[in-house]
Amino acid sequence: MTSFDEQLRELIPRLRRFALSLTRHASNADDLVQTCLERALGSVAGKRPEGDLRAWLFTILYRQFVDNHRRSRRYARMLEFFTGRDDTQPSTERTVLAQSTLEAFEQLNPEQRALLLWVSVEGLSYKEVAEILDVPIGTVMSRLSRARNALRQLSEGEINRPALRRLK
Repeated sequence: MTSFDEQLRELIPRLRRFALSLTRHASNADDLVQTCLERALGSVAGKRPEGDLRAWLFTILYRQFVDNHRRSRRYARMLEFFTGRDDTQPSTERTVLAQSTLEAFEQLNPEQRALLLWVSVEGLSYKEVAEILDVPIGTVMSRLSRARNALRQLSEGEINRPALRRLK
C-alpha cells in the first residue's frame, strides 16, 4: 500500500491539468494546485473523509477555484496547451478537427469544462463528481449531458455560446 504522500505525488499532474483547464494560465494553475495540496495536508489529520483521495482532492481544488473566482472575477486570456510528443503524424483532417474541438471546449463555461474533464479525462464516476459538487447523481448526469451537447454544437458551429444555466 502506498503512503499518503506518494498518492499525493502521483495525483499532482492530474490536479495541475485540471487546474490549468479552469484557470487558463499555467502560473495560476500552479498556485491553485499548491493551495489545494496545502489544504489537503493541513486537514489530513482526522478531517479527510474515507473514500477516494482523487475525488477529495478534486473537490478541494474545484472549491478553491470557485472561491478565488468569486473574489477576483477575472480570468487569464490565454490557455496554454502543451501536449506530449506524438510519434505518429496525425492527418490534416484530424488536426483541424482537434483544434476545432479545443476551441469549442474553451468556449464552454468553467463548470462545463470541469464536468467534462472529470468524467472524460480523469475517469471519475458520476457518484464521485456528485460528491465533489455536492449534488445528486441525476443532476451530474443532466449537467454532463448539457455540457456534451453544448460542446457538440459549438464544434459544429451551430451556436456561438452555450446558453445553459450556471452550475451550482
